[in-house]
Amino acid sequence: MNTKLIAKNPTAYHNYAIEDKLEAGIVLSGTEIKSIRAGKVNLKDTYAIIKNGEVFVIGMHISPYEHGNIFNKDPMRNRKLLLNKREINKLIGLTKQQGYSLVPISLYFKGSLVKMDLRYW
Repeated sequence: MNTKLIAKNPTAYHNYAIEDKLEAGIVLSGTEIKSIRAGKVNLKDTYAIIKNGEVFVIGMHISPYEHGNIFNKDPMRNRKLLLNKREINKLIGLTKQQGYSLVPISLYFKGSLVKMDLRYW
């Protein structure tokens, strides 16, 4: 499948010793997708948390779409990541027992879907 890089986290490799990676989908609205296609997304100071058995990305800024008016969402809202239950349980175990952190490395298109490269350290 074709992959096209949208954005990278510029400080992730500098600040963290990366161990393993996961590929996650993201729950987005229509105007957010249009803004991402225009390249108006920033991953600086972004991290992920696990809350109530779900994974959320915090601090990802997606600029409001110019023609979205009332359909635009908050640019800094928390966005749910799509992972299967086995992956979430693995992350829960790692973050609780060994003190790992979840850091988004990059955002890219895989075909027509937006995916996030999520790594833990």
